[in-house]
Amino acid sequence: MNPLTLLFLCIAGFFAALIDSIAGGGGLISIPAFIMAGVPPHFTLGTNKFAATFNSLTSSIRYIQENKINKNLLLVLIPFTFIGAWAGVRLVIEIPTMYLSFIITIMILLVGVYTLLKKNLGMRNQPFDLTPARWMSSILIALIIGFYDGFFGPGTGSFLMFMFIKLFGLDFLRAAGNARVLNFISNAISLVLFAIHGKILYAVGLPVGIAMMLGALVGSKIAFRKGAGLVRPIFIIITFLAAAKVLFDILSYG
Repeated sequence: MNPLTLLFLCIAGFFAALIDSIAGGGGLISIPAFIMAGVPPHFTLGTNKFAATFNSLTSSIRYIQENKINKNLLLVLIPFTFIGAWAGVRLVIEIPTMYLSFIITIMILLVGVYTLLKKNLGMRNQPFDLTPARWMSSILIALIIGFYDGFFGPGTGSFLMFMFIKLFGLDFLRAAGNARVLNFISNAISLVLFAIHGKILYAVGLPVGIAMMLGALVGSKIAFRKGAGLVRPIFIIITFLAAAKVLFDILSYG
């Protein structure tokens, strides 16, 4: 790969991670960039996971340092996200992706519209009581989203943030912190499986991953400084962009 193309991917990775650390959706920038650079589809997914793991790890650490996560909640959900992501990567070939993609498009749109209409959603941190029903719902969602991220991806951060806001009453900033940690888990297990199958271009993924680390540091710093008031509008924009991308993929390849 020539230096200019690699520079383009690093710049795209930086901005992808910056946006992702604030409201999720970094794959909307990084995956098209890899494809534009001529990276084959399977290597695009694998190399993007490799680089994105740098991003999600960095932003997770920053949110943990700022005490914007719920450790007890994550300890329960992490194993189920891990299992879901593992199953997602293993079963990707056998899933009728087109039909699932259509369902995901509708769900992402509903999340975006609901958030847009509910002006105060996620603007204040008012944790709910952790009832058995909420625990079971969150475990099921963690499994499903982990599975989804393992083989597809767009909108994962949006779904995770929405879960933490609706089920647990967290504000956008704390929802983003918890979502980043779960997203790191699903990225990490997906990365391992892509590596086993030899679908990662390490010479490309490493510099892009470093650029993503820098983007994650800048993005999380902006999020901490501006708070939920900044995260909410970016979250809404990302959900609609994610829905548009999935719909475009359906029309292009379905």
